[in-house]
Amino acid sequence: MSIFSKTCEYAMRSVFFIAHKTVNGNRVGIKEIAVGIDSPEHFLAKILQDLSRRGIVQSVKGPNGGFYLDEENLNRPLSDIVEAVDGKEIFVGCGLGLKQCSEKNPCPLHNEFKAIREQITTMLYSTSIRDFNEDLLSGATLLKK
Repeated sequence: MSIFSKTCEYAMRSVFFIAHKTVNGNRVGIKEIAVGIDSPEHFLAKILQDLSRRGIVQSVKGPNGGFYLDEENLNRPLSDIVEAVDGKEIFVGCGLGLKQCSEKNPCPLHNEFKAIREQITTMLYSTSIRDFNEDLLSGATLLKK
């Protein structure tokens, strides 16, 4: 189970993979990323095209091309990726998906989910791509299931 859409999961994993593989100024191709995060290549290509258009990852075309992250993007919070792919719903939405759920008209999960949502929001806004990349580089975390 995941709190993010499958598209958002692949987006985050691909950004982490790109950050990990391009730390020394290299670029990484779509095939290597797809294998590295166990993702369908065609689906991943669409995700990375969107992330590139939004400026979250950089890409260069051609034989020596590929994807990479610059210093500025390594410092971006994870919330930028989530918002680019899934929007802001995770930061404000109801745990049951009800449109009328609010403080005045709470759903059965409202109070418990609000606390969890606030923790997730804090983590996504306060943790940078670089923070996760350091864990990958040290071997403390993995990207493949």
